[in-house]
Amino acid sequence: MKILIIEDEVLLANSLKTMLENKGFTVEAVYDGESGAEYALLGVYDLLILDVMMPKLNGYEVARRVRSKRCSTPILMLTAKSSIEDRIAGLNAGADYYLTKPFDSRELLACINALLRRQGNQVNEMVYGNTSLDLESCQLCCGEKSVRLSAREFDVMRFLMNTKENIASKEVILARVWGYDSNAVENHVEVYVGFLRKKLKSIGSNISIEAVRRLGYHLEVKD
Repeated sequence: MKILIIEDEVLLANSLKTMLENKGFTVEAVYDGESGAEYALLGVYDLLILDVMMPKLNGYEVARRVRSKRCSTPILMLTAKSSIEDRIAGLNAGADYYLTKPFDSRELLACINALLRRQGNQVNEMVYGNTSLDLESCQLCCGEKSVRLSAREFDVMRFLMNTKENIASKEVILARVWGYDSNAVENHVEVYVGFLRKKLKSIGSNISIEAVRRLGYHLEVKD
């Protein structure tokens, strides 16, 4: 499961990141609302943990922007603002749960697990065309046929299934899959796209990974 923390208190954000990584989650953190909204809309996260009082965009604005783009990723708001009016504002903005600071780490984990369970099959499987990506077994499935993906293939395929027909540049794929500090280059993306194309063909999938010259890749469903 992949979690995005949007929190301007760097020490708190990094502390939460470490704690959740120790629980087996994959976690990224950003430190202002504007960056948080951009990351969230990539659609690669299973949960957003969102502070309210932040620079550039506050948490309410981030939640409204995410929901306006039809992003259904669960949102857990963390904030020191504890009045009933604040809670109502957060829920009306699109949050699924509102947890006030200071909080117990056990309560936070319980909230996270509850929100992830609530997603049901949306968390465990992604579907496009006649093909599904099992998020637990890392398998691509089409009818009775399936093929297991390597960890990197899985990350690239998951990203593409989130962006679907929208074009994702090689630079963005590199940043989101390999990480901003990686030494990977665009050729790495091309190699893994090649691997995925072969595996999609092997299971009879009707989706293809199309390249758009100088722009990037997107998925198409073939007739």
